[in-house]
Amino acid sequence: MRLLLAVLVVACGTLLGWALFETRGKAAVEGPQEGAIKVPVRVSAKNGEPVIRLDAETQQRSGIETGVLSSTPHPEQLRAYGMVLDVARLTELSNSYANARAQVQTAQAKLAMSKPAYDRAQKLFNDTHVVSQAQVQAAEAAFGTDQASLVAAEAQVRTFAATAYQEWGAILGKSLIDESPMIKSLIERQTFLLQITLPPGVVLSAPPATASIKVGDNRQPITFVSPATRIDPRIQGVSFFYTVAAASGVLPGMNVLAFLPSGKSLEGVAVPASAVVWWQGRAWIYRRTGASSFTRMAIATDLPAADGGYIANNVAKEAEVVTQGAQLLLSEEFRAQIQVGED
Repeated sequence: MRLLLAVLVVACGTLLGWALFETRGKAAVEGPQEGAIKVPVRVSAKNGEPVIRLDAETQQRSGIETGVLSSTPHPEQLRAYGMVLDVARLTELSNSYANARAQVQTAQAKLAMSKPAYDRAQKLFNDTHVVSQAQVQAAEAAFGTDQASLVAAEAQVRTFAATAYQEWGAILGKSLIDESPMIKSLIERQTFLLQITLPPGVVLSAPPATASIKVGDNRQPITFVSPATRIDPRIQGVSFFYTVAAASGVLPGMNVLAFLPSGKSLEGVAVPASAVVWWQGRAWIYRRTGASSFTRMAIATDLPAADGGYIANNVAKEAEVVTQGAQLLLSEEFRAQIQVGED
């Protein structure tokens, strides 16, 4: 009897413990779910475009600032493609041309010695026969050899000069022949040579004397040299040679974006960099559409502004644009999409 009573006590205790464990487990699972506070969804759609709604207090707390961007004429800049060239061939031609000129000077020096020696030997043979005919013939042979050496050396000089003009054009070719400061700076890598190519079908009446390239987040000035002597086979557009300082950070083989002034002006709005957000490889801004509503719109990035922003021609003149806090609005869009997905 006592044994049966003990078994019943143990069984009841086990059941009571299991029930208590289950109750606590459910409370632990259900508690957070019942206590979770959902952040209100502030994004809706209108005409297929997302609209973010934030009250005035939330805008102030989030640091969102807006402003009306003025529309003024801006110089048009054509977008082009640049490649930093390897000037090893230019260096090789410069060395070859210098060697050929040295050979000309050597041949001229030898000729300056052999011609008088031949003339003297011939005169002595004709007048006094002090020298033999063999000596005269030897002097004549030396004179003829030096003449031929000079002709060959001068031909080499002309060949290398013609090659320089054909491969690099009149400006760089003449600079190589004259050993000007420009060619020296290229060979010594104080400056680098760029080939800038316009998009197919784009033509400039005259290439600008100065332009710029984008290196990282910075713009670097470049200086016009001459029309290029070859095209970029990948682009098939009009090409030019420009130089850029070595301090710009470029290296041979790099591809860069170039911006060439066209001489024309465009009417557009200067959008500051702080107003631009990037999504899906495109640039966007947020425009205020009401006291508490904002919509996102894409802008073109073909015409960069000097302060790092862009000149946009699709923004209305009186449009109020978010200049601070645009990234927060984009995050609000993404948060709304995640909440909808979870539901």
